[in-house]
Amino acid sequence: MAPERWEPAAFKARVDQVLHHFVAEEADRFAAVDPVLGPVAEQLETAVADGKRLRAAFCYWGWRAVGQPDSDALVRAAASMELVHAAAVVHDDLIDDSPLRHGRPTAHQALRTAVPEHPRTGDAARSLAMLVGDLLVALAGQLFVASGLPAAYLARARPLWSALARELIAGECLEILLTGTAPDTTASLKVIRYKTAKYTVEQPLLIGGTLAGAGERLREGYSAYGLPLGEAFQLRDDLLGLFGDPGRTGKADTDDVRGHRPTALLAETWRISDEDERERLRALLGRGDLDRDDVDAVRRVMSRLGTPGRVENMITARVEEALDALHELDVPRPAADALTALAHAATVRPA
Repeated sequence: MAPERWEPAAFKARVDQVLHHFVAEEADRFAAVDPVLGPVAEQLETAVADGKRLRAAFCYWGWRAVGQPDSDALVRAAASMELVHAAAVVHDDLIDDSPLRHGRPTAHQALRTAVPEHPRTGDAARSLAMLVGDLLVALAGQLFVASGLPAAYLARARPLWSALARELIAGECLEILLTGTAPDTTASLKVIRYKTAKYTVEQPLLIGGTLAGAGERLREGYSAYGLPLGEAFQLRDDLLGLFGDPGRTGKADTDDVRGHRPTALLAETWRISDEDERERLRALLGRGDLDRDDVDAVRRVMSRLGTPGRVENMITARVEEALDALHELDVPRPAADALTALAHAATVRPA
């Protein structure tokens, strides 16, 4: 049983234990079909090896804020949110052709060693990674249903899974469709909302709350808190993606520029830049052969225009909006304290 005081490290350890045990068992069953599947099974375990477990935490406190007690079954259900995230990461890295995640080769890069004799090694590895992501989605549903919560509770939350999948995939599709187009802040924020904000904060909260029997007013409050906070989370991620230290973020800092992704950071830069600056950006964005000097040139344009500060202000405003919404909710003090701490943990991250 968890203490009333929020202890993030202890909660993370509980979620990690669930995930690592569950996925290890499933990976063994998968590899038992044929030994050649071993490298693919290994990527299932790698996909859940790391993470802050924020999505599980939001689901857990969505449950606790209704007044429900700590529950190992609920922790298992909350852990399924992390499998959704793991699947999204594998697919996102594949779509963006990202080389690194948590300082390790991404799934589609790592799996190249599994198909050295294939006539199209890169394509085969990408196909295997896609299937790893697909299997992680299936495992998320399996863990949720087998969490041990009463069937009636699970039935209440089942429709939210459809919404989570629909909105997450819509956000991914929007990003692909808008990549390479003229940067637009409004469009970028819509991508953020659907690709990240909803499945990171709002939907886990709503699923946890709905499992616990939350009423309409509380669920509305969860959305009022969760959406701006989820947007702030991704805005911070975008800043770290270009201005953070790859040694600490575990990701390449060239991805967003090389991929010409529709980030709010780029959109705000484009909006306030003059024609000479736009011409410089046009020459760099989307280039596959970017070097360090090229990325530094993009950073210099952004810094000269003050775009990082503008995005910082957007983050601050959204965190304040989320906390204001939280303060309007009538929830137990431990839940309010935990959700306040989670708001800061999600948006104040080292560069």
